[in-house]
Amino acid sequence: MGLARQICATISFVSLIACDPVPPSVDPPTSPRPQVREPVVQTITQPSDESKELAIYYRRLQNDLLTQGLLRVDGGGPDTPFTDTILARNFVRIALFDEYVAAGDALRPQATLSRLKRWDQPIRMDVEFGQSVPRDQRAADKNSVASYAARLARITGLDIRQTDENPNFHVMVLNEGDRKDYAPRLRELVPGIATSSLNAIINLPRDQRCIIVAFSEGGASFYSKAIAVIRGEHPDLLRTSCFHEELAQGLGLANDSPQARPSIFNDDEEFGLLTTHDEFLLKILYDPRLQTGMKPDEAAPIARIIARDLLAGTPS
Repeated sequence: MGLARQICATISFVSLIACDPVPPSVDPPTSPRPQVREPVVQTITQPSDESKELAIYYRRLQNDLLTQGLLRVDGGGPDTPFTDTILARNFVRIALFDEYVAAGDALRPQATLSRLKRWDQPIRMDVEFGQSVPRDQRAADKNSVASYAARLARITGLDIRQTDENPNFHVMVLNEGDRKDYAPRLRELVPGIATSSLNAIINLPRDQRCIIVAFSEGGASFYSKAIAVIRGEHPDLLRTSCFHEELAQGLGLANDSPQARPSIFNDDEEFGLLTTHDEFLLKILYDPRLQTGMKPDEAAPIARIIARDLLAGTPS
């Protein structure tokens, strides 16, 4: 939804599902005790002048989109019909292509064939905030992520919840000044993070509203860690739409398609929140009939069967 899912956008999100390898631990921990991030009493600072200007820009952007009838929150309806054939086609294009490729120390948009990637372990979403994000926004955002994580768990059957115990899916709400100083924290979370992925986060341009980078170990086809960065300057609906898209993309829906409708995985901004169509994409992705690592030609015929079964059970 918008020109910038996996790092592109004039009016939208960025989501780069970059498979940076995560080095395995040399000495596995001997204690099974959960790692809990110690609560930090953080002084709330004032946003920078640049951040204040961005907040005005994004508020105007949200108003402009709403005036055009975009950023719909209804999930689709009679005006957006789709068949099982369309659903399966959209799944292949969105789940089995990567949107970005590394080009030196940067990432550039280029849809390329990929393999089916998803999570095979419980997902623990930890929400952290930049120092200039106000307290009332923090409380609202944590509640939003917790509610959405529960919804994603119901859709996929995955064990997903928001917690700071052993987090492997980091959701960061950062204002401009916060994000530009976040390189040490990102390196702490992902030792060996590629410079291209680091630069994509730190140097996020104004027309890219949010970003996600997912990581796998040693070239595996399943994810083991993800980092989503959401601009704290966004007004409520744009911020929520970022949560919806980036967290869903971080589950394995890595690409966009201009044909996908009704969908947030489309650069047209029509829909702001996860749609019924998108829920079906997630159900297909985590259906046990598909196997992690499948190529598009292997997954496509199975996806068509799953799509047919899903829509056959949907009331008309």
